[in-house]
Amino acid sequence: MKLAFTTLGCPQWDLDTMINYAVENGFQGIDFRGFQGEMDIFRTPAFSSQREETKQKFNHAGLEIPCFSSSVRLYTKSAEQFQTYLNELKEYAKLCHFFQTPYIRVFGGIIGDIAREQALDRLERNLKEMLAIAEEYQVTLLLETHDDWTACGYVEEVLQRARSPYLQVLWDVHHPYRIAGETPEQTWETLGGHIRYTHWKDSYKSSNNEKGYQLCLMGEGDVPLQRIFQLLQTKGFDGYYTLEWEKVWWPDIEEPEVALPQYAAFMREME
Repeated sequence: MKLAFTTLGCPQWDLDTMINYAVENGFQGIDFRGFQGEMDIFRTPAFSSQREETKQKFNHAGLEIPCFSSSVRLYTKSAEQFQTYLNELKEYAKLCHFFQTPYIRVFGGIIGDIAREQALDRLERNLKEMLAIAEEYQVTLLLETHDDWTACGYVEEVLQRARSPYLQVLWDVHHPYRIAGETPEQTWETLGGHIRYTHWKDSYKSSNNEKGYQLCLMGEGDVPLQRIFQLLQTKGFDGYYTLEWEKVWWPDIEEPEVALPQYAAFMREME
């Protein structure tokens, strides 16, 4: 089982701290979603002028960067927004080539009041150019089960429109269950052939939060994590099990010094 965590969970840590915690707690990778206050990590020295040093640190520690979690949306509302995301995607594709990272996470995006069929048409047009970049750099885009594309049927529609091996799926095991009301079996039956990567988190229903749920440490909520884990094991999933501890968006949840070791221990107990 390959474990990773996203940097969303440790926004104050420097690179050395991240690497040390990863090694000490038996993680195999670190998934970058922002770094020390900058969400576009290709703008930081560690991933631009100092990227060779960063690569050496990862190699020395025996760690991978399995995915760069971008902010790219497939559905856009303007030509300017599309160009911004296209530029961002190309920068991450360059980093993937340099760090030998296979995946870039992308979102479907928020549709708003437009009809879904119209949104799909625009998304399909956008994807043609985005997938051309993916093919050029030999990197796979992972559409996360998120926002207006959380339900497995909606994700499947995008895959059918794309018809490309360069677009696959990131299963955030929390969102389809908690937000779309799907069982893990339903999600896998529809998308299992395309799932290459997973994000993990736990929660319980709460009327005190506008989202309707409260994030918590693994096993303290009611997301059927053991059931999902066993399903993935049974199906032969060999990708990463990545903790997405959303400390940036939920500042009151536990510190990474607590959450990361707890996650690693929890996942190993399920094996």
